[in-house]
Amino acid sequence: MRYCNILGERLTLPDMKKWSQPSLRFVVLAGSCLLPFAPALAQEASDSVLPQAAAADPHDRPGSEIVVTGVLQRERVDALSGVAVLSGEELAARARTSIGETLARTPGVSATSFGPTASRPILRGLEGERVRVLTDGIGSIDVSNTSADHPTLVNPLLAERIEVLRGPQSLLYGSAAVGGVVNVLDRRIANEVPDEAIHFQALGTYGSAANERSAAASADVRLGDRFVIHADGSYAKTDDLRIGGFVLSPQLRAAALASGDPDIAANAAIRGRLPNSASRTATATLGAAFIDDGGELGVSYTRYDSLYGVPIRFATRPGDEQEEPRIDARQDRIDARAGLNFAGGFLDKARFRYAYGDYRHAELEENGAVGTRFFDKGQEGRLELTQARRGAWSGAFGGQFLIRDFDVIGEEAFLPRNSSTQLAAFTVQQFDLGRVKVEAGARFEHTTVSAKPLPDQPQFARASRKFGTVSGSLGASYDLGGGWRLGANLSRTARTPAAEELFANGPHAGTQAFEIGDPDFKVERVWAAEAILRRSGPGYTIEASAYHNRFDNFIYQDLTGAEQDGLPVFQFRQAPARYYGFEVQGSATLTQIGGMRIVGDALADYIHATIDGVGPAPRIPPLRLLGGLGAESQLVDARVEVEHVTSPSRLSPFETPTRGYTMTNLELTLRPWGEVRPLSLVFSANNVFDVDARRHASVLKDYAPLAGRDFRVTARVEF
Repeated sequence: MRYCNILGERLTLPDMKKWSQPSLRFVVLAGSCLLPFAPALAQEASDSVLPQAAAADPHDRPGSEIVVTGVLQRERVDALSGVAVLSGEELAARARTSIGETLARTPGVSATSFGPTASRPILRGLEGERVRVLTDGIGSIDVSNTSADHPTLVNPLLAERIEVLRGPQSLLYGSAAVGGVVNVLDRRIANEVPDEAIHFQALGTYGSAANERSAAASADVRLGDRFVIHADGSYAKTDDLRIGGFVLSPQLRAAALASGDPDIAANAAIRGRLPNSASRTATATLGAAFIDDGGELGVSYTRYDSLYGVPIRFATRPGDEQEEPRIDARQDRIDARAGLNFAGGFLDKARFRYAYGDYRHAELEENGAVGTRFFDKGQEGRLELTQARRGAWSGAFGGQFLIRDFDVIGEEAFLPRNSSTQLAAFTVQQFDLGRVKVEAGARFEHTTVSAKPLPDQPQFARASRKFGTVSGSLGASYDLGGGWRLGANLSRTARTPAAEELFANGPHAGTQAFEIGDPDFKVERVWAAEAILRRSGPGYTIEASAYHNRFDNFIYQDLTGAEQDGLPVFQFRQAPARYYGFEVQGSATLTQIGGMRIVGDALADYIHATIDGVGPAPRIPPLRLLGGLGAESQLVDARVEVEHVTSPSRLSPFETPTRGYTMTNLELTLRPWGEVRPLSLVFSANNVFDVDARRHASVLKDYAPLAGRDFRVTARVEF
């Protein structure tokens, strides 16, 4: 075969010469070329090699996998937009100390990569206020939406399952979820009584790139037939991150060398380690739950404590400030959950979730002195009422409230003290008409955002805004036969501007910008359409989606060209914008040799984003291709994968170019006890060829590369 057609673009053999790592070029091409033929390959394998083996193998992720995030649980194959699920051994192998890096290889997901600790997921090019990160359906109650250098307080090390949802189903979690929802599910409030007296699970990891030592453990203790006591804890410590080349990008190295200042020129030679990226994080949780056939009631308390460095923005010209900040972050959080199951009548069950969080962090100077302090107290509650199924009709409705009090104190306070309150009502209704499934949803929100500056903050004005918004969605899926299902959805979402977008007026060290908001902003609205095609069967899956989002009053930051307090001025503005793209993924059992399956998989994703009158939107992840080949059995799995990320061809007016890269990863999983699998060991080598890679979506990409060669050992045990 002289070429492969990948999403309409031919890759010829001469094109392969552009790629590094010659001995493994074929892996990503083979995986990518496999995608269009995955069903045929899988069918051939299932017809000719032990037809029942593939379907019975526990590695398979069949199309009937249940997606639990959402008011109504559904089979993944019926979801009207892209869904990703991480659990079990796959989650253990990918787990990192931040949620962004944990999900970075998921279709349609990138990460802010603000160092190893503060990395937040980016969904389809959208981040911050347009992505909700949840713990069991409730927000993380932190200030990670305020700046990319702030941590997202969810713990992948203790997660039992992580689900990523995009499209209309995320609408039910708030208009701030226009980009999507990341829901981390854990055991902090038990949802079942264990069969054994004590259910225990633990995860331990060592990673060489940052000398990472992390461990997490949880235990559920059964007290009689209805009570469960839960306890968990985690600890992670890293040194400065090892990188594959220079700290500064080629453009900044050239600027530093041309500065004429010997001290600044010396910054161009720093390589091998990312200074000031070390971290230490500890968490502890204690919870209790009552569970029986009639319902449940549970509560938990969690303490989060972290100290980490923010990678240094090294000076590249005279007059540049060069700080070495660290962030000391803490949170005390209380979670509660209650549920009732009804025997007959209009309702099937009711579920209530509540959380209160008290978050604060201090930004520390090099000498340990406290600079700026952030305080955030919030509470969020959510009531879901599920209707009893009536023939083809099922549905749910409910309400939600959110209260937030936020304050920044210090010389670099770029926001006034402010508060936000939100009340919402929502519903989703489904109709199962056989081969056709129809779904409609709606959400109403009333939001008040108020700025309450202190007397010593004359740069801020007292203000209050009230918004009432209505959002809705409509979608359907159709069984085409032969294992194929086609889905489409259309939604209209209205997002209230956040306090940061309305009231900012000051220096923001985290983004190295002087930010100015606009208290007169209108509601941001978006028409979103998506089509998705899925097919699955014994030994294969394939999924392709295409989406188009048209924004009115899209809020973005505009580089004005002015400087204030030694920082470039970024003014928040509004304009129409368009985001569109695709995601394709698939896997297939290629053959079977004895008890060993040979599996190929691939994914590709791409985003095109434009702000009308401005040009390309900033920090949009470029085209990515990832292909893998693996051998799987009951006792041993082995896998090699190659990820190729292209250089972005479209840059916003204030962006610098980013080189593309090709990264190779190897993985070996051992299960010494076979099918019972209470223990699994994962040995991996990531970025085998020590490539200098930078994620274009990161604000820090020119100052903070991704990890270099990283050898990891992870042990996971459960009994």
